[in-house]
Amino acid sequence: MIQEIAPHNYDNEYRPRKEKRTDYAIYVQDNKIAMWKEGESYRMPTVAEFDELQLEGVGKYFYQYLFSIDEMGFFLLKNVMADLPQNMGYCSGEIFRELKPDYMAFAGITAMQMARFAKGHAYCGKCGSPMIHCEKERAYKCEACGTVDYPKISPAVIVAIRDNDKLLLTKYAYGEYKKYALVAGFVEIGESFEEAVEREVLEEVGLHIKNIRYYKSQPWSFTDTIMIGFFADLDGDCTITRQEEELAEALWMPREEIPEAERNISIGQEMIELFRNNSI
Repeated sequence: MIQEIAPHNYDNEYRPRKEKRTDYAIYVQDNKIAMWKEGESYRMPTVAEFDELQLEGVGKYFYQYLFSIDEMGFFLLKNVMADLPQNMGYCSGEIFRELKPDYMAFAGITAMQMARFAKGHAYCGKCGSPMIHCEKERAYKCEACGTVDYPKISPAVIVAIRDNDKLLLTKYAYGEYKKYALVAGFVEIGESFEEAVEREVLEEVGLHIKNIRYYKSQPWSFTDTIMIGFFADLDGDCTITRQEEELAEALWMPREEIPEAERNISIGQEMIELFRNNSI
């Protein structure tokens, strides 16, 4: 999965330091990240490269420490407003589904999640005063009323539903991802994970399930989410009633017809592969 970057080491402890020229500069506008385009591939700019661009209209800007991978630091650029050079462009977070090497893809989506957190906390949601980043932890504080906000991480469940040698697969009715996926959804207030699984399955495909079994979890920075994975078995009638505003497609697919995943970056893809290989 995308967060499995060994032998590289992700260090998310908030230990701010001054940026080095070899560190990476994260510049995000309108939820898109600035990347160098090199042929058919993309890469993040270093601090040295961004400082040397001498972009027109750029005033005083500064770097905010985000995290490190090995000795590489990743820094968010603040107070920058400028047009990018011709060979640099803005990319949506979807680019990190395909970006190589894997540890840079993980770094990219994690940095974008932290950039969204920073943008959403310029002002206090309680009193409207400006917020500042805390010195000793990854949080924003309002000096006027004392409110402290931490990064938003929303729990969501994802479930692989089996009916003997068939697996329930879906395709989303929205967003850029158009490949096969599993039933998934956010946990509501007052729900357990297992209750959320049963509700989402009933809402999205009109099915009842049994033998709900926890598999594993995954941080999923594309949607500020922690994904909690489950396997379950069909209970009763296999007739699908698709929730059309959520799903473009929902079907039972025999094991031998399930297409092999091109790249296992998500817990959903991993679970589909386990079923396809008859490993569960």
